[in-house]
Amino acid sequence: MHGKNLFDYAVIRLVPRVEREEFLNVGVIVYCKAEQFLQAKYVLDAQRLLTLFPEIDLEVVSANLKAMEQICMGSKAGGAIAALDKASRFRWLTATRSTIIQFSKVHPGYTDNASQTLEKLFAELVL
Repeated sequence: MHGKNLFDYAVIRLVPRVEREEFLNVGVIVYCKAEQFLQAKYVLDAQRLLTLFPEIDLEVVSANLKAMEQICMGSKAGGAIAALDKASRFRWLTATRSTIIQFSKVHPGYTDNASQTLEKLFAELVL
């Protein structure tokens, strides 16, 4: 991933039992200021999640991931946070928290195409 534009990314993790610190990578979020790009990509493998964490409420997880996606897009459905600029939305989403959906530390890199980088990271870190 050698390119000219600086980007930041974080892995989206599902942490069903926060006290045990067990997690599953379910997605990636990428922000690139130069390309005015902020997007997340995720997948919920219901069978896998229910096998590992039978008590998980997939509807709640799905709703929260969709809300995160709305914030990334800057949609009115994303609420007040979605009205912020892209950098602020990225920082708000990736802030440390102890909830069922968490983000890894933010990692930097360089890219020529943030969309392709998102796809590559998703394939490497999630699938």
